[in-house]
Formats: sequence, C-alpha cells, structure tokens
Amino acid sequence: MIVLNDDVVLIQKGTKLGEPCVITVNCPDKTGLGCDICRTILNFGLYITKGDISTDGIWCYIVLWVIPHSSSHIIRWSNLKDRLISICPPCSVSYCFNQQSDCTAPSPVYLLKFFCLDRKGLLHDVTQVLSELELTIQRVKVTTTPDGRVLDLFFITDNMELLHTKKRQDDTLEQLYAVLGESCISCELQLAGPEYENHQCVSSLSPGIAEELFRCELSDKESHSQALSPDMTILKKASVIVDNSLSPAHTLLQIYCVDHKGLVYDILRTLKDCNIKISYGRLSQNTKGYRDLDLFIQQKDGKKIVDPEKQSALCSRLKVEMLHPLRVVISNRGPDTELLVANPVELSGKGRPRVFFDATLALKMLGICIFSAEIGRHSTSDREWEVYKFLLEENCEFQLLNMVGRNQIVDRLRRILMGW
Repeated sequence: MIVLNDDVVLIQKGTKLGEPCVITVNCPDKTGLGCDICRTILNFGLYITKGDISTDGIWCYIVLWVIPHSSSHIIRWSNLKDRLISICPPCSVSYCFNQQSDCTAPSPVYLLKFFCLDRKGLLHDVTQVLSELELTIQRVKVTTTPDGRVLDLFFITDNMELLHTKKRQDDTLEQLYAVLGESCISCELQLAGPEYENHQCVSSLSPGIAEELFRCELSDKESHSQALSPDMTILKKASVIVDNSLSPAHTLLQIYCVDHKGLVYDILRTLKDCNIKISYGRLSQNTKGYRDLDLFIQQKDGKKIVDPEKQSALCSRLKVEMLHPLRVVISNRGPDTELLVANPVELSGKGRPRVFFDATLALKMLGICIFSAEIGRHSTSDREWEVYKFLLEENCEFQLLNMVGRNQIVDRLRRILMGW
C-alpha cells in the first residue's frame, strides 16, 4: 500500500461554531503511536471528545474528534498536521514489513535568557509566547532580585526544527520583546552549553515532601496540602475491568472514570510504558463528566493477559495514572512558601505537555506572584518525575501560612491543571 503524505493525516474542520474537528491518521503502526498522537494533540491545547483506533499490527487507522480546551486559544491546524505527520512512521513497503524503532536525533537545546523588571503574570506571558511559537520548555530557572528585577533562563527546543535559522530566532526575540515591553533590559538566544546539564535535576526535596508528592494515593487527611476537597472525593473512584471472554486473541479493557484534561493520553502512555499493544479501541463522549473506553489489547508477544497478577497490576497502575496524573503540594522552604507540581515521565523520557503553561496560568489567575521557579527531574525507586517548583510571594489575597488558604490554592490549581 502506498499512501501519500497528504493522506497520512487529514483534518476536517467543523462546519459550525463549537463543532468538533475530525483528525484522521492512516499510516504504518508502531509501538506507542496512539500515545504520541494524543500527546501532540494535548500539546496543541486540544481535547479529544471521542475516537476510534484500529490496527492489525502493521497498519493503523485512527479517527479522533477534537475541540480546543479554551475558546480563546488559537489552533494552527497546518502546524498540527505537520507535527502529526512527523511522528508517523514512513509510508514505505520496506518499513511495513521491517518495522524499526525511530532513531531520530534529539532536538538541539537552546538557552533563552532575559533580564527585565518583574510584574504579575510575567512568567505565564512569556510561557504563552513560547507555546504559540511551538517552542517546548525543557528546563527553567527563574530568579527575582531584591530590587524587583527578574533573570529568567529558559532551556527550549523547537518543534519546527527551525531555531538554527536567523529568521526563526529574530521572530522569537521580536515576539518576546513585544510581551516584555519597556521593562526588558536584555534578551538573548543561543545554543545551550554545559549549563543545561547543571539544571537537569531539581534542588533536593525533603523526605517528607517527596513521600507526600509521590505517594500512590492522595491523603484523606485535611492536614495534608494534597488532600482532595469534599466535592472532589468522587474523583477517587474509577473502574477498570478485564474481560477475556469476548475475543479469542485479545483482552478487553473496560475503563470508566471521571474525565479530565489529557485523560486519553494518560491511559495510552500507561499502556505504552507497560508494553501493551492496542488492536482496537473506542473512546466514548463525555457523559455527565465521565468517560467510557473499550480497548482490545495484547501483550508485547501478541498474547492475551491471562495471569491474574498481571491483570491486577495493570488495573491498579491505570487507576493511579487516571486519578492522580498530576500532584500538587504546598510546603515551607525555610521562611518561604513553596508550591510543587509533579507528573510522571514516560519511559521514552518525555514529560507531560503544557503543565508549566497551566501552572503559571493558574497562579496568574489567582493573583499570586512567583519569586522563583525551576523545572527539573526527580527519580524515585520505580520511575522518573518532572517537578515544577515555585517560590510564592506573600503579598496576595491568600494566607500562605494558613492551612485553609494553602488548601484553597492547591484545590484551584488542581482544577485548572485537570481542566475542571
């Protein structure tokens, strides 16, 4: 079968305002392709309303109905199509019969450094510009000086692979100058050097905070800043049922849980990391805040999952990843108040899209100024996490030293991160 690039990804826009756009992907299959597609869609600020996935192990056909998470968000559909095509395997006969894992070189990392006067919402405004330019933030180090100035280091990669060109660099700096305005003192963009490696890991976490942040279940105790508010305790309920009676070759996973931003991505990345192949899947529409997913799956060796221990382990892992894909904690760091957000990293090394964007947006909406910020990785015994750390300024409407005020911040931040 020969498929032209123009037919690999088709995007059909809705004919009416608010009507979903239909994305169709028709290409050779590869392990984790569905996860990669959903990750890209999430990165463009889109929500999957329903979908169908079908593959014979060689060729796959995926149809997804999507809408923007925010009505004000501008979607560059042509860029999305290019991105989706870039993650699809090449449409060649040799690839279909001799599938190999991707061996593409990692994108070069650039250092964006600017020095300017501080103001409320500055960090999110810069993050929004980078997002609109399709520049991915890999690491961040933000420091505020005593005289009200801020030095920001953004380590970024270019999804369009054009940042080596002068035009792309000039366009990036021009848009940054536009948002920084007269407060900008200096702004530089260059290839990152050894300093990038020095910012790979976050500063140390205390054992108590690490235990609370990375625990499998959230606490019911109000004394813990990660505890769920009463009206959100329903989110701790999810159903994952394994059925081997409906197919002679596949195990059926029936999933029912509360919907949230990136739910489909969370499910597919979990299956990808567990080396589970999806042969057929159907994603239902949101019904009263809940989603149904039916997935016919196989192990990497092409067999059903019949071992009860493996079934139980997979169901437990899916529930944790669906119910708590993002962790939020507020703690004391000496005399300061520190906000931490964490999400698991895929085995491929990729972090969750748009977390820094949503976290800085939430703090901007709450009127909370950020004194310093950093992004890094933290390894636990069984996995790697991406951790976002923010030191918060005290001059806001919330009482940061009060547990009630802290819980309000955590609750509202989690709602924005999860799209509720």
